[in-house]
Amino acid sequence: MGRGYRAEMVEQAGLPACTLHDEAADLHATWLLGAGMLGASLTHRGEQLLWQGAGADGYAAERKFMGIPFLHPWANRLSTFGYRAGGHEVRLDRDNPLLLLDTNGLPIHGVLTASRSWVAERHFAGDDGATLLAALDFDRPELLAAFPFRHRIEMEVRLRGGVLQVGTTLSATGDDPVPVAFGFHPYLRIPGLPRAQWEVSFPVRRRLTLDQQLVPTGASEPVKPLEGPIGERTWDDGFDHIDPPGLFEVRGGGWTIAVYFAEGFPVAQIYAPPGEEYVCIEPMTAPANALNGRDSALTWVRPGERFSATFCIDCQAAD
Repeated sequence: MGRGYRAEMVEQAGLPACTLHDEAADLHATWLLGAGMLGASLTHRGEQLLWQGAGADGYAAERKFMGIPFLHPWANRLSTFGYRAGGHEVRLDRDNPLLLLDTNGLPIHGVLTASRSWVAERHFAGDDGATLLAALDFDRPELLAAFPFRHRIEMEVRLRGGVLQVGTTLSATGDDPVPVAFGFHPYLRIPGLPRAQWEVSFPVRRRLTLDQQLVPTGASEPVKPLEGPIGERTWDDGFDHIDPPGLFEVRGGGWTIAVYFAEGFPVAQIYAPPGEEYVCIEPMTAPANALNGRDSALTWVRPGERFSATFCIDCQAAD
């Protein structure tokens, strides 16, 4: 139908998933509902553009990152095992199995990694694309113990015109306003070319100053956009004041992968550690550790209202 759009429910890593197809663009995306709404695969012309790491099995069973994980209710790390936000004093249990810890032992990337709680609302295809709609109600006691703000998350993943579009909407369903600090962690790769030979174009203007544990200090400094070959450069840096539609590009070997921060993502984390063949361009709704900052620095969703954020990935290969 249309230009060859299809949406089908499948199984991956023994869990429910959905594969979207844009046959005209030869672009295909698989989203693993049964493991935290993980973007498990994005192929263009038969080539995988997401770093696979230990694979979807490793993410589902051991939360070994790969693909495009969703990070909620906070992206990146917190400075302590707790925070104060919206009149709530939260103490996180170090032994909580929902938590992940970074190399410094700090809680990182929220409590929904590899969650089994996502529900497919609809999957369909038409003339305007192939679409998956999924939702999660953040209202269970074990979730509210870590983030005491009732809400609902709805995610719309769509392939349309050769572009992957990921939209996320947070609806406040309780009596309290909900702070917004979620993000995504796309692991991108250029097929068949060493990372040192990839070229980047990142429209950053201000870098967040970090302490020794890679937590923002609250200060920032002006920087020039990041351009040119990656070479030996590595990053684990946050940048704010990203104006939509922020266009981040990775190029090489005839490939161009462009990430657009279409709306709602004013912060980017660039992650490219030594010795790895990927680069992460991470859309974030707030800086790392924002829950431990001033309430006024966060976006708040009042009861009965909604907040939406969207990013896109456009994949192009030379003929």
